[in-house]
Amino acid sequence: MVATLTAAWLLLWATACAKSEQDFYDFKAVNIRGKLVSLEKYRGSVSLVVNVASECGFTDQNYRALQQLQRDLGPYHFNVLAFPCNQFGQQEPDTNREIENFARRTYSVSFPMFSKIAVTGTGAHPAFKYLTQTSGKEPTWNFWKYLVAPDGKVVGAWDPTVPIQEIKPRITELVVKLILKKREEL
Repeated sequence: MVATLTAAWLLLWATACAKSEQDFYDFKAVNIRGKLVSLEKYRGSVSLVVNVASECGFTDQNYRALQQLQRDLGPYHFNVLAFPCNQFGQQEPDTNREIENFARRTYSVSFPMFSKIAVTGTGAHPAFKYLTQTSGKEPTWNFWKYLVAPDGKVVGAWDPTVPIQEIKPRITELVVKLILKKREEL
C-alpha cells in the first residue's frame, strides 16, 4: 500500500514538474486588432513565428512566401504567426491598423498577425525572449523565422537570408508527422 502511494505521488510530482517547463504556447500576445490572445490556441499545431516589417528589402519575398506557405499547409495543422517589429532600420513605422491593411491588401495575408512588439533587448516580448533563449539565436534584422513544434518547443531558427522554400521541407515534415499522429489517435 505504501509503495503504491509512493509510486502514485512520484508520478504526480513528475507530471507537475514536466508541465512547469515553459514553452512558446504558454505566452500571451496582443493581436493586430488589440485583443489579448493566448498562444495556447495554437498548441497542437506547427507554427512559424516571424518578426515582420513592411518597408524592408526582404518584405516582398517573405510576405509572398509566408502567405503561400499558409495556403499550402494551414490553418488546421500549421500557422504563420507574424509579429511586426520596428527595431531594425525603423522599417515598420506604421500603426497596427496600417500594418494590417498593408499586409492584407498587398499580399492577401490570411495568417494571424499580432501587434507591433520589440523582439530583442530588455523590452523584448516574453515570447521572443523564450524563442531567443531556447534557440540560441537572437534576431538581428527583420524576418527571422522560428519553427515551433506542436508541443511548443523551438525546433529551428533562421535568419532573413534563408528563403522560406529552403525551410519548407522541414515544416512539411513536422505537419505530416502531426497529421499521422492524429490519425493514429482516432
